[in-house]
Amino acid sequence: MNLLRPSVASEQGFASTITVRENLPSLVEAVVDALEGHLRQRLGEQRPKPLGLATGRTMVPIYGELVARLQRWPADELEHLRRSWCSFNLDEYVGLGAADRRSFAAYMARHLGKPLQLSPQQLHLPDGEATDPEQQAGSYAAQLQSFGGVGVQLLGLGSNGHVGFNEPPCGPEASCRVVALSQSTRQQNAAAFGGDPSQVPSQALTLGLKEILAADEIHLIVTGSAKAEILKALLDTPCTEKLPASWLRNHARVALWLDQLAVAGEKVSEANLSSKLI
Repeated sequence: MNLLRPSVASEQGFASTITVRENLPSLVEAVVDALEGHLRQRLGEQRPKPLGLATGRTMVPIYGELVARLQRWPADELEHLRRSWCSFNLDEYVGLGAADRRSFAAYMARHLGKPLQLSPQQLHLPDGEATDPEQQAGSYAAQLQSFGGVGVQLLGLGSNGHVGFNEPPCGPEASCRVVALSQSTRQQNAAAFGGDPSQVPSQALTLGLKEILAADEIHLIVTGSAKAEILKALLDTPCTEKLPASWLRNHARVALWLDQLAVAGEKVSEANLSSKLI
């Protein structure tokens, strides 16, 4: 099911496009179709804006399929893409560096950097081992701004409504900073730490909603039955600090990508989705 922007905007709208696929593999194909098209477009741009990238389980199959697609590109096009690659990740745990497999720097190297032969200097992340994390947050935001801000931003949705590590409560003016991670977020990320939430760092560096909302376009990917409840809340809730992802309503170009499990049962109906287009 594909829902596209209607001719008359809805006051309750959330996204400019909504795509629902029957299962995760078909959704991944659709997301990567769009992402691959964007990357092809970048080949003809003199100074393309950085990609905004995310981590977590939602993104693993997307990066896997993207790598497989790109490795089938003609050698000259792939080399051009490699030379011009520039991406900025949303976040990193305070205290973890690239040598730690649990860090997001290691995640990006594993899932994207090494398969595509990209250097760490092309895959920008906050420095989790910085001696002054707050200063690092300011430097990271300034570095992103010096590159022109994000062109296309990929986002997942936290079980408490966070995007990046912008935990509730959070308003749209929050910028890159150090945040304390909630218990629910540490639980959600425990798999990479032996299943023990207490081993998940208690703080992280994250781009704020200010930087996220400044992206040219945003792609929010929500999968699995565990996200059905927060998805329904997101679609039904006006902008509020209690649900940070709700501020995406203020952005003109949000693409919402869903699998059937995320809209399962009576939590989110097709009619409900149609009413959320802007």
